[in-house]
Amino acid sequence: MFYGFLSQLAASAATAVQTGTEEVSSATEEVTKSVEEIVEQVKTDPATFFDGVLKWLQSIAGNLVSAALIICIGFWVSKKIVKIIKKGMVRAKNDYTVITFIGSVVNIILKFIIIISALAVLGVDITSILTAFGAAMVAIGLALQNSLSNIASGVLIILNKPFKSGDILEFQGMTGTVVKIDLFNTHMKTYDNREIIVPNSIMTGDSVINCTSQDKRRVDLKFSISYDDDIIKVKGLLYTLIANYDLVMKDPEPAVYVGSHADSAIIMEVKLWTQPENYWKVYYYMMENVKLLFDKEGITIPFNQIVVHNASEEEKDINN
Repeated sequence: MFYGFLSQLAASAATAVQTGTEEVSSATEEVTKSVEEIVEQVKTDPATFFDGVLKWLQSIAGNLVSAALIICIGFWVSKKIVKIIKKGMVRAKNDYTVITFIGSVVNIILKFIIIISALAVLGVDITSILTAFGAAMVAIGLALQNSLSNIASGVLIILNKPFKSGDILEFQGMTGTVVKIDLFNTHMKTYDNREIIVPNSIMTGDSVINCTSQDKRRVDLKFSISYDDDIIKVKGLLYTLIANYDLVMKDPEPAVYVGSHADSAIIMEVKLWTQPENYWKVYYYMMENVKLLFDKEGITIPFNQIVVHNASEEEKDINN
């Protein structure tokens, strides 16, 4: 009787998969009805019910020991397997997030196989169990569509590694350092120590700029000088300033160009290479020291000017 109830419960759950999502509620009603019948039998004739349970347990007593051994030994072996996999991934210098995720997935899969094997030894219909499990997954998937989308995106991020912990990302107008990547969200920290939590499905569905994926990054700067200033002198001053700063790479070589002729200034473009973590140090160093150097050497930094003409005064001058 007890095993019959399990089979009936599994068969009712299997109906949810076979008949589609519209029939999930109907299958749930069947399961509820089965449970109510068992509860009613326990109330009206508990002796018969428990006698059936006892007979079922006696019939599988020998298999219980085998199932217990399978679970105990299987769990111990699965733990060792997961530990070996993690050690191998550590030696291969994989990211910590990937190691943890792979270890968890392998552990769950192995334990699921062990439990199914133990149930098979007890004589349980594995097909019904797997069908019931599939029905449960369908119901859970319908209820948690957004969460499952985030999980799938999290798996893609962890396996493909478009970015990892410690990378600096520019995303939807935000800039921050990746602190943690879990199955649902990516956690970033901004320069002013605020935390940004972004669902993984958004991270994989939009463009993300990884500022630290390469071993060097270029700093592009523009400085204005007067048309009266000596361009060759200005280029020499900029090259000297750059050469005296250790955080600027020598290879690729820095470059200084005349970028454009603006309305009131010559635009000098400076292109430097540095390590990604030194980007802002180089940027602020140049912005400050170029101004100090230009002031010292008498180089003019033009600014926009507006010339206002007094129409009435001009008319008087013309008339006179």
